[in-house]
Amino acid sequence: MDEEMIYVKRHVTPSGNILAMCDESQIGKVLKDGEIVINIKDYADFYKGELISDKLQETYSQDLYTANIVGKEAVELAIKSKIISKGSVKTASGVPYAHAYRIE
Repeated sequence: MDEEMIYVKRHVTPSGNILAMCDESQIGKVLKDGEIVINIKDYADFYKGELISDKLQETYSQDLYTANIVGKEAVELAIKSKIISKGSVKTASGVPYAHAYRIE
């Protein structure tokens, strides 16, 4: 079986960078958990950047303001890269996701 690829995109803003990571297999889906809705169908362009498999370049995690991470592989890579902690992971439609924010 081929390894799941992960979309990674860095959005540069005046407040800092936003990191978007999403398993390729989740693009085009809408995930739900009660009132939580993660719409990757209508907002696919937010996540679609470079396709990677297992290594996150340091440039993606520099000067992060927030991170939006969706999918098993993306979450595992973000934990391995110390962007999020295991305790911040939740699930919607059975898919793990996490949001991280830097508060100053």
